[in-house]
This record gives sequence, structure tokens and C-alpha cells, in this order.
Amino acid sequence: MTAHDYLNQVYFLNRKIKYDLACLETLRELSCSISSPNWGERVSGTKNTDAPFVRALEKIWDKEAEINAELARLNALKEEIQAVIEQVPDVDERFVLLYRYVQNMTWEDIALELNLSVSSVRRFCSRGLKKIVVPA
Repeated sequence: MTAHDYLNQVYFLNRKIKYDLACLETLRELSCSISSPNWGERVSGTKNTDAPFVRALEKIWDKEAEINAELARLNALKEEIQAVIEQVPDVDERFVLLYRYVQNMTWEDIALELNLSVSSVRRFCSRGLKKIVVPA
């Protein structure tokens, strides 16, 4: 695994959490909706006695538990990656790596924050990535 791949784990986990939150919002909307009556004849021998929203609530609880586990993993991963980045000796390279890979900032936002050009930010990032030691 390259240093870039290792550090990019935060970005991908963050994207997964955002997707799961969107799914959770959809489930919440579905749990509040009223289902239409089924006028057709039931063929099944067993009848489900639960209200329709109960299944939606169970899915919501499962999705919330999954998101909470992902958030805990994200926080642990951020701490681990931050500790690895702290080993980079150059301060500018370290800040660029922290902003880019821990805070998920764009090149332009990092340049504004550090009062540098975008090309300088990219150069510091490239140099800093070469100094990262990926844990085994």
C-alpha cells in the first residue's frame, strides 16, 4: 500500500458514512409514510401481524448501529493517520498532509489557509508523501 492509499482511507470512509447517512434519511422518510392498502387476495399461510413501519424502524436501528461503528472507526483511523503524519519533519509538509488527508480539504482551501499557491501546496504534499512511513 502506498502512502497516498494509506492516507486516503479517511476520505473513502467519510464518503461511505455520508452515503449511509443519506440511506438513513430515506429510511426515516419511509417509516413516516403511510402504506397503501393491499386489496388483493393473500396467498401466504402466515400473516405478519407487525405494523409496516416496524420493519422500517428495525432497518433504521441497524443502519444507525452501522454508522456509529463506522464513525468510531473513522475517529480511530484519523488518530492513527495523524500520528503517522506527525512524524514528517518539515512543518509545511506536515500541515499540508494534515489538511489534505485528515481534514479532507481541497488544494485551493489548503492554499488559502496556509497563504500559499496551489502549486506550492501540491509540491509540499508530494514531498511529504515520500517521507510517510506506512505502518505494516
